[in-house]
Amino acid sequence: MAVELKVPAVGESITEVQIGQWLKGEGAFAAKDDNLVEIETDKATVEISAPVDGTITKVLKQTGETAAIGEVIGYMEPGEGAPDSAKAQSQAPAAANGEDKKTAAAVQKQAADSIGTSAKAKPARAVPAPAKPAPAESSTEADASEQKLVVSAETPRPIPRTREMPKARPQTPSTRTTGLARPAPSGRDEEVVPMSPIRRKIAERLVNAQHTAALLTTFNEVDMSAVIALRNEQKDAFSQRYGIKLGFMSFFVKAVIDALKHVPAVNAEVRDKSIVYHNYYDIGIAVGGGKGLVVPVLRDADRMSFAEIELTIADFAHRARENSLSLDELQGGTFTISNGGVYGSMLSTPIVNPPQSGILGLHAIQDRPVARKGEVVIRPMMYLALTYDHRVVDGQGAVTFLKRVKDVIEEPMRMLVEI
Repeated sequence: MAVELKVPAVGESITEVQIGQWLKGEGAFAAKDDNLVEIETDKATVEISAPVDGTITKVLKQTGETAAIGEVIGYMEPGEGAPDSAKAQSQAPAAANGEDKKTAAAVQKQAADSIGTSAKAKPARAVPAPAKPAPAESSTEADASEQKLVVSAETPRPIPRTREMPKARPQTPSTRTTGLARPAPSGRDEEVVPMSPIRRKIAERLVNAQHTAALLTTFNEVDMSAVIALRNEQKDAFSQRYGIKLGFMSFFVKAVIDALKHVPAVNAEVRDKSIVYHNYYDIGIAVGGGKGLVVPVLRDADRMSFAEIELTIADFAHRARENSLSLDELQGGTFTISNGGVYGSMLSTPIVNPPQSGILGLHAIQDRPVARKGEVVIRPMMYLALTYDHRVVDGQGAVTFLKRVKDVIEEPMRMLVEI
C-alpha cells in the first residue's frame, strides 16, 4: 500500500511552505529516515525524511510550488532494495550498448570492404610521411609562425578608403576574430526568480517595522585599541583551551548586556497598548545564510562565558550556511546585533527586528586620526549605530546606551569588575 508524503507542521502560525529541492526523484529508492525533499518556510529550511524503506512512486509538488501543512506532496511504495523496474532500466543501457557495438562492427566491416574495392580500382598514390615534431624549445615559435600564416590567409586585404565612403562602425571582438557580422549582445537580459519564503518574510517584517515603529538612529565611534590588545594577548591561550578563536563579537555581546542593564527600555517592546520590559537577555546575532540573512538567538546570553558565546555564534554561522537552523533558534530575542563590518560596511542605519526596540550595527575597523591628550594619533576606530523605536526609547536613553557600549569596549576591565 502506498505511503503518503505529507507536509509536517513546522511551527506556529505557518500554514504553507514552498517546495525546495527534491533530494530523491521518482523511481529512486530511499531507506527509512533518508532525506527526500527540502521545504522552505518563512523562517528556515526543513527536510522531510522517508517514513519507511521504499521507492518514490509519485511526486505531486515540484520545486518552487507551494503546499499547505498536511498536504500530500508525493507517494512511496514500501519495499526493500531497488525495484525491478529500476533494475530493468539499469539493464536496458547495457543491452543497448551491446546492440550498438554489433551495429558499429557491421558498419566498420562495410567501410573496410568499400575501401578495399576502391583500392583495387585505383592505384594508390604515395602519401608523404608526416613531419617529425619539432623540439620542445621551438614549439612556441612554430605555433606563432603558423598563427601568422592563418591570420594572413583569412584576413581580407583592406579596401582603399575614399572620401565618399562612410567610416566603419567599431567591430566587437567576435567580429574582428571571425570576420562575420554578428549582432552585439544587448546586455539587457532579465531573470525572474520567485522570492523564497524567508526572503518574503524578511521583506514583510522590514516594511512592517518602517510602518509601525518610530525608528531613529544615533551614532558614536569607539576606539578598539584596548580590545585588540587584550585579544592579541589572550587569543593563543583561548584558542588552545576552547578550540575557537577569540573574536570581537563576544566583547560586544557582553558590552550590550551591560548597557541593557543600565537602560532597560532598549530591552523592552510595545505589546498592544503596553510596554513589556524583559528581565532576561536573549541577544539575536545576524548571520548570513544560504537563503538570506537570519537572526539566531543567544538565549540567556548574560549567563554565557566568552567561550560559550564564540562557540555558539560559530555554530550558528555554520548551520546558517547549510540551512539547518531550527525554528526555535530563530524565534524570540530581545535585542539584536548586526555586524556589517565583516562585509566592509563603513556606516549604516540598521532596521529593528520587530517587536524588538533596538538593534546595534557594528562596522569596519579602520585606522583614523583622533585627538588624544592634545595630540593627533592614529587609532583603530569603529562606528557604532543604534537604531531604536522612539515610542519606547527616548533620545537620552538611546545616547546613554550607546555611550555605555563605547565605554565598556574602550575599557574592557569594566566587564569584570562591573563598574
